[in-house]
Amino acid sequence: MKVTQEKLPASQIGLEIEVPPEMSKKAYERVIQEFTRSANIPGFRKGKVPRQVLIQRIGSLRIKAAAVEELVENSLKEAVKQENINALGNFQLRSSFDDLISQFEPDQALTFSASVDVPPEVTLSEYSGLKVQAEEIKPDPERVEKVLHSYQEQTATLVPVEARPAQMKDVAVVDFKGVIPSDDPDQEPMPIPGGEAQDFQLELEEGRFIPGFIDGIVGMSPGETKEIQAQFPETYPQEDVAGKMATFTVTLKELKEKELPELDDDFAQEVSEFQTLAELRESLESRFAKEAEDKTRANQEEAILKELLNHVEAEIPETLIDREVTHMLNQTAMQLQNQGIDVRQLFTQELIARLKEQSRPEAINRIKRTLALGEIAKRESIEVDPEEVSAKSQELLNELADQGVDRNIDPDRLQSVVTEDLLKEKIMNWLIEHSTIELVPEGTLTQAEEEETTEDVEEATAPTPAEPSLQESEPAPVEAATATVDIPAETVTEPEAEAQPEAPAPKRKRTTKSAATKMEDPPAADVTPAEAGNEDAPAPKARKSTKKPKQTPAE
Repeated sequence: MKVTQEKLPASQIGLEIEVPPEMSKKAYERVIQEFTRSANIPGFRKGKVPRQVLIQRIGSLRIKAAAVEELVENSLKEAVKQENINALGNFQLRSSFDDLISQFEPDQALTFSASVDVPPEVTLSEYSGLKVQAEEIKPDPERVEKVLHSYQEQTATLVPVEARPAQMKDVAVVDFKGVIPSDDPDQEPMPIPGGEAQDFQLELEEGRFIPGFIDGIVGMSPGETKEIQAQFPETYPQEDVAGKMATFTVTLKELKEKELPELDDDFAQEVSEFQTLAELRESLESRFAKEAEDKTRANQEEAILKELLNHVEAEIPETLIDREVTHMLNQTAMQLQNQGIDVRQLFTQELIARLKEQSRPEAINRIKRTLALGEIAKRESIEVDPEEVSAKSQELLNELADQGVDRNIDPDRLQSVVTEDLLKEKIMNWLIEHSTIELVPEGTLTQAEEEETTEDVEEATAPTPAEPSLQESEPAPVEAATATVDIPAETVTEPEAEAQPEAPAPKRKRTTKSAATKMEDPPAADVTPAEAGNEDAPAPKARKSTKKPKQTPAE
Protein backbone atom coordinates (compact mmCIF):
# COMPACT_ATOMS: atom_id res chain seq x y z
CA MET A 1 0.00 0.00 0.00
CA LYS A 2 1.43 3.37 -1.05
CA VAL A 3 1.25 6.16 1.54
CA THR A 4 2.34 9.78 1.08
CA GLN A 5 2.58 12.06 4.15
CA GLU A 6 1.99 15.82 4.30
CA LYS A 7 2.40 18.12 7.29
CA LEU A 8 -0.77 20.13 7.95
CA PRO A 9 -1.64 23.00 10.35
CA ALA A 10 -3.07 22.37 13.83
CA SER A 11 -0.68 19.48 14.45
CA GLN A 12 -2.13 17.20 11.78
CA ILE A 13 -0.56 14.82 9.30
CA GLY A 14 -2.17 14.53 5.87
CA LEU A 15 -2.14 11.10 4.26
CA GLU A 16 -2.68 10.18 0.63
CA ILE A 17 -3.33 6.46 0.50
CA GLU A 18 -3.41 4.31 -2.61
CA VAL A 19 -5.28 1.07 -2.02
CA PRO A 20 -4.08 -1.70 -4.41
CA PRO A 21 -6.60 -3.49 -6.65
CA GLU A 22 -6.37 -6.77 -4.75
CA MET A 23 -7.42 -5.05 -1.48
CA SER A 24 -10.35 -3.37 -3.28
CA LYS A 25 -11.52 -6.69 -4.70
CA LYS A 26 -11.23 -8.50 -1.35
CA ALA A 27 -13.21 -5.77 0.40
CA TYR A 28 -15.93 -5.86 -2.25
CA GLU A 29 -16.23 -9.64 -2.14
CA ARG A 30 -16.34 -9.58 1.66
CA VAL A 31 -19.23 -7.08 1.61
CA ILE A 32 -21.10 -9.22 -0.97
CA GLN A 33 -20.73 -12.26 1.31
CA GLU A 34 -21.98 -10.36 4.34
CA PHE A 35 -25.05 -9.09 2.48
CA THR A 36 -25.69 -12.62 1.15
CA ARG A 37 -25.65 -14.05 4.70
CA SER A 38 -27.89 -11.35 6.17
CA ALA A 39 -30.19 -10.28 3.32
CA ASN A 40 -33.85 -11.27 3.70
CA ILE A 41 -35.20 -11.49 0.15
CA PRO A 42 -38.59 -13.16 -0.51
CA GLY A 43 -38.32 -16.44 -2.37
CA PHE A 44 -34.76 -17.15 -1.24
CA ARG A 45 -33.26 -18.63 1.88
CA LYS A 46 -30.61 -16.58 3.70
CA GLY A 47 -27.20 -17.29 2.25
CA LYS A 48 -28.68 -18.73 -0.96
CA VAL A 49 -29.50 -15.50 -2.84
CA PRO A 50 -27.90 -15.46 -6.32
CA ARG A 51 -25.26 -12.75 -6.74
CA GLN A 52 -27.05 -10.82 -9.52
CA VAL A 53 -30.37 -10.91 -7.65
CA LEU A 54 -28.64 -9.61 -4.51
CA ILE A 55 -26.96 -6.73 -6.36
CA GLN A 56 -30.23 -5.85 -8.07
CA ARG A 57 -32.27 -5.86 -4.83
CA ILE A 58 -29.67 -4.26 -2.54
CA GLY A 59 -28.35 -1.79 -5.10
CA SER A 60 -24.81 -1.53 -6.44
CA LEU A 61 -24.28 1.92 -4.87
CA ARG A 62 -25.13 0.62 -1.41
CA ILE A 63 -22.74 -2.29 -1.80
CA LYS A 64 -19.98 -0.04 -3.12
CA ALA A 65 -20.54 2.40 -0.22
CA ALA A 66 -20.12 -0.41 2.32
CA ALA A 67 -16.98 -1.63 0.56
CA VAL A 68 -15.46 1.89 0.41
CA GLU A 69 -16.26 2.51 4.07
CA GLU A 70 -14.51 -0.72 5.06
CA LEU A 71 -11.55 0.01 2.78
CA VAL A 72 -11.04 3.52 4.14
CA GLU A 73 -11.21 2.42 7.77
CA ASN A 74 -8.94 -0.60 7.42
CA SER A 75 -6.39 1.01 5.12
CA LEU A 76 -6.09 4.06 7.40
CA LYS A 77 -5.32 1.87 10.40
CA GLU A 78 -2.77 -0.05 8.35
CA ALA A 79 -1.22 3.17 6.97
CA VAL A 80 -0.78 4.66 10.47
CA LYS A 81 0.88 1.46 11.59
CA GLN A 82 2.99 1.14 8.43
CA GLU A 83 4.28 4.73 8.67
CA ASN A 84 4.75 4.53 12.45
CA ILE A 85 2.57 7.61 13.06
CA ASN A 86 1.71 8.50 16.66
CA ALA A 87 -1.96 9.28 15.96
CA LEU A 88 -3.96 10.85 18.80
CA GLY A 89 -7.50 10.18 17.70
CA ASN A 90 -9.83 9.25 14.91
CA PHE A 91 -9.04 10.18 11.31
CA GLN A 92 -10.76 12.86 9.26
CA LEU A 93 -11.58 11.94 5.66
CA ARG A 94 -10.51 14.78 3.33
CA SER A 95 -11.76 13.19 0.10
CA SER A 96 -15.44 13.31 -0.81
CA PHE A 97 -17.07 10.05 0.18
CA ASP A 98 -19.57 10.32 -2.69
CA ASP A 99 -16.71 10.78 -5.17
CA LEU A 100 -14.96 7.71 -3.79
CA ILE A 101 -18.12 5.64 -4.29
CA SER A 102 -18.52 6.78 -7.88
CA GLN A 103 -14.81 6.08 -8.60
CA PHE A 104 -14.72 2.69 -6.92
CA GLU A 105 -14.27 -0.42 -9.02
CA PRO A 106 -13.63 -3.77 -7.32
CA ASP A 107 -10.62 -4.65 -9.47
CA GLN A 108 -8.97 -1.22 -9.56
CA ALA A 109 -6.83 0.85 -7.17
CA LEU A 110 -8.56 3.43 -4.96
CA THR A 111 -6.80 6.63 -3.87
CA PHE A 112 -8.12 8.88 -1.10
CA SER A 113 -6.88 11.57 1.30
CA ALA A 114 -7.30 11.78 5.08
CA SER A 115 -5.70 13.42 8.10
CA VAL A 116 -4.89 12.42 11.66
CA ASP A 117 -4.05 14.45 14.76
CA VAL A 118 -0.54 13.94 16.15
CA PRO A 119 1.25 15.24 19.27
CA PRO A 120 2.15 18.91 18.73
CA GLU A 121 5.66 20.19 18.28
CA VAL A 122 6.66 22.41 21.21
CA THR A 123 8.71 25.59 20.88
CA LEU A 124 10.00 26.73 24.27
CA SER A 125 11.92 29.98 23.90
CA GLU A 126 12.86 30.41 27.57
CA TYR A 127 12.45 28.47 30.78
CA SER A 128 15.62 29.06 32.83
CA GLY A 129 16.14 32.31 34.69
CA LEU A 130 12.46 33.27 34.79
CA LYS A 131 11.66 36.30 36.95
CA VAL A 132 8.32 36.19 38.74
CA GLN A 133 6.50 37.44 41.82
CA ALA A 134 4.62 35.20 44.24
CA GLU A 135 2.63 35.93 47.37
CA GLU A 136 4.27 34.82 50.61
CA ILE A 137 1.79 33.29 53.04
CA LYS A 138 2.59 33.74 56.70
CA PRO A 139 0.82 31.98 59.59
CA ASP A 140 -1.94 33.97 61.27
CA PRO A 141 -0.70 34.54 64.84
CA GLU A 142 -4.30 34.52 66.14
CA ARG A 143 -5.29 31.31 64.40
CA VAL A 144 -4.23 29.00 67.23
CA GLU A 145 -6.35 30.90 69.75
CA LYS A 146 -9.31 30.88 67.36
CA VAL A 147 -9.07 27.10 67.02
CA LEU A 148 -8.79 26.58 70.75
CA HIS A 149 -11.80 28.83 71.32
CA SER A 150 -13.71 26.85 68.70
CA TYR A 151 -12.97 23.69 70.66
CA GLN A 152 -14.16 25.41 73.80
CA GLU A 153 -17.43 26.21 72.05
CA GLN A 154 -17.82 22.59 70.96
CA THR A 155 -17.15 21.16 74.41
CA ALA A 156 -19.12 23.81 76.28
CA THR A 157 -21.62 22.77 78.94
CA LEU A 158 -25.19 23.90 78.31
CA VAL A 159 -26.63 25.44 81.46
CA PRO A 160 -30.40 26.11 81.62
CA VAL A 161 -31.42 29.76 82.04
CA GLU A 162 -34.81 30.84 83.39
CA ALA A 163 -34.61 34.34 84.83
CA ARG A 164 -33.71 36.40 81.76
CA PRO A 165 -34.79 36.76 78.14
CA ALA A 166 -32.98 35.18 75.20
CA GLN A 167 -29.85 36.83 73.88
CA MET A 168 -27.31 36.17 71.15
CA LYS A 169 -25.07 33.12 71.70
CA ASP A 170 -27.79 31.37 73.72
CA VAL A 171 -29.12 27.95 72.71
CA ALA A 172 -32.91 27.95 72.35
CA VAL A 173 -35.38 25.06 72.14
CA VAL A 174 -38.41 26.18 70.14
CA ASP A 175 -41.57 25.04 68.39
CA PHE A 176 -42.29 26.95 65.20
CA LYS A 177 -44.58 26.96 62.20
CA GLY A 178 -44.18 29.19 59.16
CA VAL A 179 -46.66 30.43 56.57
CA ILE A 180 -46.62 32.85 53.61
CA PRO A 181 -49.45 35.39 54.07
CA SER A 182 -51.71 35.92 51.06
CA ASP A 183 -52.35 39.32 49.49
CA ASP A 184 -56.01 38.32 49.41
CA PRO A 185 -57.44 38.74 52.95
CA ASP A 186 -60.06 36.07 52.23
CA GLN A 187 -57.44 33.46 51.29
CA GLU A 188 -55.68 31.24 53.82
CA PRO A 189 -51.89 31.69 54.26
CA MET A 190 -49.75 29.16 52.39
CA PRO A 191 -47.88 26.74 54.68
CA ILE A 192 -44.14 26.67 54.06
CA PRO A 193 -43.03 23.17 52.99
CA GLY A 194 -40.85 21.82 55.79
CA GLY A 195 -41.28 25.07 57.74
CA GLU A 196 -42.53 23.46 60.93
CA ALA A 197 -40.76 21.74 63.84
CA GLN A 198 -41.15 20.88 67.50
CA ASP A 199 -38.43 20.88 70.17
CA PHE A 200 -35.99 22.29 67.65
CA GLN A 201 -32.72 23.35 69.24
CA LEU A 202 -30.65 26.08 67.64
CA GLU A 203 -27.92 28.49 68.57
CA LEU A 204 -28.86 32.16 68.35
CA GLU A 205 -26.31 33.37 65.86
CA GLU A 206 -26.55 35.52 62.75
CA GLY A 207 -27.00 33.51 59.56
CA ARG A 208 -28.49 30.44 61.19
CA PHE A 209 -31.89 31.00 59.59
CA ILE A 210 -33.35 33.41 57.08
CA PRO A 211 -32.97 37.11 58.00
CA GLY A 212 -35.22 38.19 60.85
CA PHE A 213 -35.85 34.78 62.42
CA ILE A 214 -33.04 34.82 64.99
CA ASP A 215 -33.51 38.53 65.76
CA GLY A 216 -37.16 37.81 66.50
CA ILE A 217 -36.30 35.17 69.11
CA VAL A 218 -33.82 37.45 70.90
CA GLY A 219 -35.68 39.08 73.81
CA MET A 220 -38.25 36.28 74.22
CA SER A 221 -38.65 34.56 77.58
CA PRO A 222 -39.16 30.82 78.16
CA GLY A 223 -42.82 29.93 77.71
CA GLU A 224 -43.53 32.93 75.48
CA THR A 225 -45.17 32.59 72.05
CA LYS A 226 -44.58 35.21 69.38
CA GLU A 227 -45.17 35.84 65.69
CA ILE A 228 -41.93 36.68 63.86
CA GLN A 229 -41.68 38.26 60.42
CA ALA A 230 -38.78 36.99 58.32
CA GLN A 231 -38.10 37.42 54.61
CA PHE A 232 -36.69 34.77 52.32
CA PRO A 233 -33.80 36.00 50.14
CA GLU A 234 -34.44 36.56 46.43
CA THR A 235 -31.80 33.92 45.67
CA TYR A 236 -33.47 31.29 47.87
CA PRO A 237 -33.43 27.80 46.19
CA GLN A 238 -37.21 27.28 46.54
CA GLU A 239 -38.81 29.52 43.93
CA ASP A 240 -42.27 29.47 45.53
CA VAL A 241 -40.95 31.24 48.67
CA ALA A 242 -37.92 33.13 47.31
CA GLY A 243 -38.14 36.85 48.09
CA LYS A 244 -41.38 36.50 50.06
CA MET A 245 -42.14 37.65 53.59
CA ALA A 246 -43.02 34.81 55.96
CA THR A 247 -44.73 34.73 59.34
CA PHE A 248 -43.44 32.24 61.91
CA THR A 249 -45.34 31.41 65.07
CA VAL A 250 -42.57 30.62 67.56
CA THR A 251 -42.81 29.26 71.11
CA LEU A 252 -39.65 29.47 73.21
CA LYS A 253 -39.72 26.33 75.38
CA GLU A 254 -36.21 26.28 76.88
CA LEU A 255 -33.22 28.58 77.04
CA LYS A 256 -29.63 27.58 77.71
CA GLU A 257 -26.28 29.32 77.76
CA LYS A 258 -22.82 27.96 77.16
CA GLU A 259 -20.30 27.55 79.93
CA LEU A 260 -16.85 27.21 78.36
CA PRO A 261 -14.25 24.86 79.85
CA GLU A 262 -10.96 26.21 81.11
CA LEU A 263 -7.95 26.16 78.77
CA ASP A 264 -5.75 23.77 80.72
CA ASP A 265 -4.07 20.38 80.40
CA ASP A 266 -7.35 18.54 81.12
CA PHE A 267 -8.94 20.40 78.20
CA ALA A 268 -6.05 19.44 75.91
CA GLN A 269 -6.42 15.77 76.86
CA GLU A 270 -10.15 15.86 76.16
CA VAL A 271 -9.96 17.43 72.69
CA SER A 272 -6.72 15.85 71.45
CA GLU A 273 -4.20 13.10 72.07
CA PHE A 274 -1.76 15.48 73.74
CA GLN A 275 -1.19 15.50 77.47
CA THR A 276 -0.62 19.22 77.94
CA LEU A 277 -2.03 22.44 76.54
CA ALA A 278 1.50 23.53 75.60
CA GLU A 279 1.94 20.45 73.41
CA LEU A 280 -1.39 21.09 71.70
CA ARG A 281 -0.47 24.72 71.02
CA GLU A 282 2.90 23.67 69.63
CA SER A 283 1.25 21.10 67.35
CA LEU A 284 -1.18 23.70 65.99
CA GLU A 285 1.55 26.27 65.47
CA SER A 286 3.71 23.72 63.65
CA ARG A 287 0.87 22.64 61.41
CA PHE A 288 -0.21 26.17 60.49
CA ALA A 289 3.39 27.10 59.75
CA LYS A 290 3.65 24.08 57.43
CA GLU A 291 0.38 25.01 55.72
CA ALA A 292 1.65 28.55 55.13
CA GLU A 293 4.89 27.16 53.71
CA ASP A 294 2.99 24.83 51.40
CA LYS A 295 0.74 27.64 50.17
CA THR A 296 3.75 29.84 49.49
CA ARG A 297 5.31 27.02 47.52
CA ALA A 298 2.06 26.55 45.57
CA ASN A 299 2.04 30.28 44.78
CA GLN A 300 5.61 30.04 43.51
CA GLU A 301 4.73 27.13 41.25
CA GLU A 302 1.62 28.89 39.95
CA ALA A 303 3.62 32.04 39.16
CA ILE A 304 6.26 30.06 37.26
CA LEU A 305 3.68 28.06 35.30
CA LYS A 306 1.87 31.28 34.40
CA GLU A 307 5.10 32.88 33.19
CA LEU A 308 6.01 29.72 31.31
CA LEU A 309 2.91 30.17 29.14
CA ASN A 310 4.47 33.35 27.75
CA HIS A 311 7.38 31.36 26.33
CA VAL A 312 5.72 28.25 24.88
CA GLU A 313 4.24 27.89 21.42
CA ALA A 314 2.41 24.85 20.11
CA GLU A 315 -0.38 24.13 17.68
CA ILE A 316 -2.81 22.19 19.82
CA PRO A 317 -4.90 19.63 17.89
CA GLU A 318 -8.62 19.59 18.51
CA THR A 319 -8.41 16.02 19.80
CA LEU A 320 -6.36 17.13 22.83
CA ILE A 321 -8.54 20.18 23.45
CA ASP A 322 -11.72 18.12 23.33
CA ARG A 323 -10.27 15.57 25.75
CA GLU A 324 -9.18 18.26 28.22
CA VAL A 325 -12.49 20.15 28.04
CA THR A 326 -14.40 16.91 28.59
CA HIS A 327 -12.20 16.07 31.55
CA MET A 328 -12.78 19.51 33.10
CA LEU A 329 -16.56 19.20 32.71
CA ASN A 330 -16.50 15.70 34.19
CA GLN A 331 -14.57 17.01 37.18
CA THR A 332 -17.11 19.80 37.67
CA ALA A 333 -20.01 17.36 37.36
CA MET A 334 -18.46 15.02 39.94
CA GLN A 335 -17.96 17.88 42.41
CA LEU A 336 -21.54 19.05 41.99
CA GLN A 337 -22.85 15.50 42.29
CA ASN A 338 -20.91 15.06 45.53
CA GLN A 339 -22.75 18.15 46.81
CA GLY A 340 -26.06 16.47 46.11
CA ILE A 341 -26.91 18.28 42.88
CA ASP A 342 -28.69 16.34 40.14
CA VAL A 343 -26.29 17.04 37.26
CA ARG A 344 -28.52 15.23 34.78
CA GLN A 345 -31.13 17.94 35.17
CA LEU A 346 -28.61 20.77 35.46
CA PHE A 347 -26.44 19.89 32.48
CA THR A 348 -28.68 20.59 29.50
CA GLN A 349 -27.26 20.34 25.99
CA GLU A 350 -27.30 24.13 25.73
CA LEU A 351 -25.45 24.55 29.02
CA ILE A 352 -22.88 21.88 28.13
CA ALA A 353 -22.16 23.63 24.83
CA ARG A 354 -21.74 26.94 26.64
CA LEU A 355 -19.48 25.47 29.32
CA LYS A 356 -17.34 23.75 26.69
CA GLU A 357 -16.81 27.05 24.90
CA GLN A 358 -15.97 28.83 28.15
CA SER A 359 -13.54 26.07 29.14
CA ARG A 360 -11.51 26.10 25.92
CA PRO A 361 -9.00 28.85 26.91
CA GLU A 362 -8.20 27.19 30.24
CA ALA A 363 -7.99 23.76 28.59
CA ILE A 364 -5.50 25.09 26.02
CA ASN A 365 -3.40 26.69 28.77
CA ARG A 366 -3.35 23.47 30.78
CA ILE A 367 -2.22 21.50 27.74
CA LYS A 368 0.49 24.05 26.97
CA ARG A 369 1.78 23.90 30.55
CA THR A 370 1.99 20.12 30.36
CA LEU A 371 3.78 20.27 27.00
CA ALA A 372 6.22 22.86 28.36
CA LEU A 373 7.00 20.74 31.43
CA GLY A 374 7.53 17.69 29.24
CA GLU A 375 9.89 19.65 26.99
CA ILE A 376 11.89 20.84 30.01
CA ALA A 377 12.16 17.30 31.34
CA LYS A 378 13.45 16.16 27.95
CA ARG A 379 16.00 18.97 27.60
CA GLU A 380 17.30 18.69 31.15
CA SER A 381 17.11 14.88 31.31
CA ILE A 382 14.80 14.96 34.33
CA GLU A 383 13.54 11.46 35.07
CA VAL A 384 11.91 9.49 37.84
CA ASP A 385 13.65 6.50 39.33
CA PRO A 386 11.42 3.37 39.16
CA GLU A 387 12.43 2.59 42.73
CA GLU A 388 11.00 5.96 43.84
CA VAL A 389 7.73 5.16 42.10
CA SER A 390 7.49 1.74 43.75
CA ALA A 391 8.28 3.15 47.18
CA LYS A 392 5.77 5.98 46.87
CA SER A 393 3.06 3.67 45.52
CA GLN A 394 3.55 1.28 48.41
CA GLU A 395 3.47 4.18 50.87
CA LEU A 396 0.11 5.30 49.50
CA LEU A 397 -1.29 1.78 49.66
CA ASN A 398 -0.11 1.40 53.27
CA GLU A 399 -1.64 4.72 54.32
CA LEU A 400 -4.97 3.84 52.72
CA ALA A 401 -4.89 0.46 54.46
CA ASP A 402 -4.12 2.14 57.82
CA GLN A 403 -7.18 4.33 57.38
CA GLY A 404 -9.34 1.33 56.58
CA VAL A 405 -10.06 2.58 53.08
CA ASP A 406 -11.41 -0.25 50.97
CA ARG A 407 -10.36 0.50 47.38
CA ASN A 408 -9.88 -1.66 44.33
CA ILE A 409 -6.84 0.10 42.92
CA ASP A 410 -5.32 -0.78 39.58
CA PRO A 411 -1.55 -1.15 40.26
CA ASP A 412 -0.62 0.01 36.76
CA ARG A 413 -2.86 3.05 37.07
CA LEU A 414 -1.39 3.85 40.47
CA GLN A 415 2.16 3.58 39.12
CA SER A 416 1.25 5.91 36.25
CA VAL A 417 -0.29 8.55 38.53
CA VAL A 418 2.59 8.42 41.01
CA THR A 419 5.12 8.69 38.19
CA GLU A 420 3.31 11.74 36.86
CA ASP A 421 3.27 13.41 40.30
CA LEU A 422 6.90 12.67 41.08
CA LEU A 423 8.07 13.83 37.66
CA LYS A 424 6.18 17.10 37.93
CA GLU A 425 7.57 17.66 41.42
CA LYS A 426 11.11 17.21 40.12
CA ILE A 427 10.52 19.54 37.18
CA MET A 428 9.05 22.23 39.47
CA ASN A 429 11.98 21.86 41.87
CA TRP A 430 14.34 22.47 38.92
CA LEU A 431 12.36 25.51 37.75
CA ILE A 432 12.22 27.08 41.22
CA GLU A 433 15.95 26.51 41.66
CA HIS A 434 16.69 28.15 38.30
CA SER A 435 14.26 31.07 38.60
CA THR A 436 14.28 34.39 40.45
CA ILE A 437 11.18 34.58 42.63
CA GLU A 438 10.33 37.77 44.48
CA LEU A 439 8.08 37.08 47.47
CA VAL A 440 5.49 39.80 48.08
CA PRO A 441 2.98 40.18 50.95
CA GLU A 442 -0.19 38.11 50.83
CA GLY A 443 -2.97 39.81 48.89
CA THR A 444 -0.67 42.02 46.82
CA LEU A 445 -1.05 40.19 43.52
CA THR A 446 -4.63 39.09 44.17
CA GLN A 447 -5.72 42.68 44.73
CA ALA A 448 -3.91 43.83 41.59
CA GLU A 449 -5.66 41.16 39.50
CA GLU A 450 -9.06 42.13 40.88
CA GLU A 451 -8.45 45.78 40.02
CA GLU A 452 -7.62 44.82 36.43
CA THR A 453 -10.92 42.95 36.02
CA THR A 454 -13.38 45.16 34.13
CA GLU A 455 -17.16 45.09 34.16
CA ASP A 456 -17.16 44.11 30.50
CA VAL A 457 -15.23 40.94 31.27
CA GLU A 458 -17.58 40.07 34.12
CA GLU A 459 -20.64 40.52 31.91
CA ALA A 460 -19.08 38.48 29.11
CA THR A 461 -18.35 35.52 31.36
CA ALA A 462 -21.51 35.64 33.47
CA PRO A 463 -24.31 33.20 32.59
CA THR A 464 -27.46 34.62 31.11
CA PRO A 465 -30.45 34.95 33.50
CA ALA A 466 -32.39 32.23 31.67
CA GLU A 467 -29.49 29.81 31.88
CA PRO A 468 -28.53 28.11 35.15
CA SER A 469 -25.00 28.63 36.35
CA LEU A 470 -22.99 26.20 38.42
CA GLN A 471 -22.69 28.68 41.26
CA GLU A 472 -26.39 29.46 41.31
CA SER A 473 -27.14 25.76 41.46
CA GLU A 474 -25.13 25.07 44.58
CA PRO A 475 -27.29 24.36 47.62
CA ALA A 476 -27.62 26.98 50.31
CA PRO A 477 -25.99 26.32 53.69
CA VAL A 478 -28.01 23.75 55.58
CA GLU A 479 -28.88 25.79 58.63
CA ALA A 480 -29.58 28.96 56.65
CA ALA A 481 -32.00 27.00 54.45
CA THR A 482 -33.66 25.02 57.20
CA ALA A 483 -37.14 26.31 56.47
CA THR A 484 -37.06 24.97 52.91
CA VAL A 485 -36.83 21.32 53.87
CA ASP A 486 -38.32 19.02 56.45
CA ILE A 487 -36.65 20.39 59.56
CA PRO A 488 -35.47 17.61 61.85
CA ALA A 489 -36.04 18.24 65.53
CA GLU A 490 -32.40 17.53 66.28
CA THR A 491 -30.27 19.36 68.77
CA VAL A 492 -27.21 21.42 68.08
CA THR A 493 -25.55 20.65 71.38
CA GLU A 494 -22.76 18.87 69.51
CA PRO A 495 -21.25 20.72 66.57
CA GLU A 496 -21.71 19.55 63.00
CA ALA A 497 -18.69 17.88 61.40
CA GLU A 498 -18.49 20.79 58.96
CA ALA A 499 -17.97 23.20 61.82
CA GLN A 500 -14.97 21.39 63.24
CA PRO A 501 -11.96 23.56 63.87
CA GLU A 502 -8.84 23.11 61.87
CA ALA A 503 -6.82 21.30 64.47
CA PRO A 504 -5.05 18.15 63.26
CA ALA A 505 -5.37 14.68 64.66
CA PRO A 506 -2.12 15.02 66.60
CA LYS A 507 -0.75 11.50 66.40
CA ARG A 508 -2.38 10.30 63.20
CA LYS A 509 -0.14 9.70 60.22
CA ARG A 510 -0.90 12.15 57.44
CA THR A 511 -2.01 10.62 54.15
CA THR A 512 -0.99 11.88 50.77
CA LYS A 513 -4.38 12.15 49.06
CA SER A 514 -3.64 13.50 45.60
CA ALA A 515 -2.55 10.29 43.89
CA ALA A 516 -5.26 8.20 45.51
CA THR A 517 -7.87 10.71 44.40
CA LYS A 518 -6.65 10.63 40.82
CA MET A 519 -7.08 6.88 40.73
CA GLU A 520 -10.83 7.36 40.38
CA ASP A 521 -10.66 9.81 37.49
CA PRO A 522 -8.32 10.27 34.51
CA PRO A 523 -5.72 12.93 35.22
CA ALA A 524 -6.04 16.29 33.53
CA ALA A 525 -3.43 17.40 31.05
CA ASP A 526 -1.94 19.47 33.86
CA VAL A 527 -2.60 19.07 37.56
CA THR A 528 -1.58 21.88 39.87
CA PRO A 529 0.34 20.54 42.87
CA ALA A 530 -2.07 19.85 45.68
CA GLU A 531 -1.71 21.66 48.96
CA ALA A 532 -1.10 19.69 52.11
CA GLY A 533 -4.22 17.82 53.20
CA ASN A 534 -6.12 19.27 56.14
CA GLU A 535 -6.95 16.63 58.71
CA ASP A 536 -9.37 18.05 61.19
CA ALA A 537 -9.36 16.60 64.64
CA PRO A 538 -12.36 14.52 65.68
CA ALA A 539 -15.14 16.65 67.13
CA PRO A 540 -14.76 16.66 70.91
CA LYS A 541 -17.51 14.98 72.86
CA ALA A 542 -20.11 17.36 74.25
CA ARG A 543 -20.24 17.56 78.01
CA LYS A 544 -23.51 16.77 79.68
CA SER A 545 -24.83 19.33 82.10
CA THR A 546 -25.21 18.26 85.71
CA LYS A 547 -25.74 21.77 87.02
CA LYS A 548 -28.92 23.34 88.26
CA PRO A 549 -30.52 26.17 86.30
CA LYS A 550 -28.51 29.32 86.62
CA GLN A 551 -30.47 32.16 88.17
CA THR A 552 -29.85 35.56 86.67
CA PRO A 553 -31.06 38.62 88.57
CA ALA A 554 -33.85 40.41 86.76
CA GLU A 555 -32.92 43.83 85.47
